[in-house]
Amino acid sequence: MEEKIRQLLFDPTIGKLVTVFIGTALIWIIVKFIQKKLFTKIDDNDNRYKAKKFGTFVGYILSIIFITIVYSNRLGGLTVAFGVAGAGIAFALQEVIASFAGWLAIMFGNFYKTGDRVQLGGVKGDVMDIGVLRTTIMETGQWVDGDLYTGRIVLIANSYIFKEPVFNYSGDFPFLWDEIKIPIQFGSNYEKAQQIILSVGNEVAGDLTSESIAKWHSLQKKYLLEEAQTEPMVSLVAIDNWVEFTLRYVVRYNKRRSTKTELFTKLLQQIEATNGEIKYASATFQIVQSPDFNVNLRK
Repeated sequence: MEEKIRQLLFDPTIGKLVTVFIGTALIWIIVKFIQKKLFTKIDDNDNRYKAKKFGTFVGYILSIIFITIVYSNRLGGLTVAFGVAGAGIAFALQEVIASFAGWLAIMFGNFYKTGDRVQLGGVKGDVMDIGVLRTTIMETGQWVDGDLYTGRIVLIANSYIFKEPVFNYSGDFPFLWDEIKIPIQFGSNYEKAQQIILSVGNEVAGDLTSESIAKWHSLQKKYLLEEAQTEPMVSLVAIDNWVEFTLRYVVRYNKRRSTKTELFTKLLQQIEATNGEIKYASATFQIVQSPDFNVNLRK
């Protein structure tokens, strides 16, 4: 009896069956794990369904390949054949493979997430969806001034994250430094002008100082960054036609246009209220007098 059991355990056919069973089980455990941990994070139902279907298809292919290898007596030739076939498939589907790799990098590399404002592949806009192969963006800018929507929905291959820089306007630090320039006439009260501009800057954008500096400090814990000034600041420079004041401030990435409108409105009101003590400058042109000409008219 013991001899029969021993022969059964060491039988090549039984060994191959056990190998097939264990190997196939491991393949499907890995496939199900990926489907559960990765594919369930896809927000779009259609893309999630397609991703799960793709994962199941890959599981079947891997299972067939594994069973074929186990029961093949020509493992060396079969390996070469699979290698050649795999190289051909990889070359033909290199963009698809790169996009899928890009999707994995986006999911785990913290490039961006849905809702972020990014510039990717030369297109700027808000991320609507991150698919397995493409990222869907609602475009901003282009023929529309400011950071307003154009209405165009753009699909960009995920492989672009490996080819071009990815600009994220709303990632770990959802604020931007912006500035406006105010031309003031020579002879104005420069000190008072600076006080007015700084006061308006603090009134409109000063409330973001504490929030933005807290975000910046959290970035400093994660990356190597120097200290940054998030409070509004004013600088000036004298140019040919006027004194140019520059107000630099921190603003939320999606509030640049409305913040500039509010700043310029308050600045116009307060500068005009100085009754000429401070004047806005405009381009001036000096016409040089032409020399006298003696003209002789002959009949």
